[in-house]
Amino acid sequence: MNLDITDPAFLFPGISLLFLAYTNRYITLAGIIRSLNEKVDEADASNLRAQIKSLHMRVQLIKYMQAAAVVAFISCISSMISVGMGYELIAAKLFFASLLILLLSLLMALIEILLSGVSLKMELNRKTARH
Repeated sequence: MNLDITDPAFLFPGISLLFLAYTNRYITLAGIIRSLNEKVDEADASNLRAQIKSLHMRVQLIKYMQAAAVVAFISCISSMISVGMGYELIAAKLFFASLLILLLSLLMALIEILLSGVSLKMELNRKTARH
């Protein structure tokens, strides 16, 4: 494999956009958790506790998604440095590692998206049970 220094740089915009998307999801979930936490003493406390537990799990998953994206970014930068220093084999392995780690981050994002449907269903069940 002949790796050029610009090849790993192609991942930079994608990883940056992932950080932005993950951070936005994290901030939104944190706000929802705070809001639900204030209401937990009111009616439907068991449903709200279940929602908070589900949201907490999603926040944890987002933290792991972010961490994996950071590691992918570091691996990508290390690959570029290795290319610049003439270590082609190491550069190729680091680039491949960054792709695999980025894939892991995206798979965790998929799981988090699927879990968001569960949280939404809990809220809808609570709303329909009240009426």
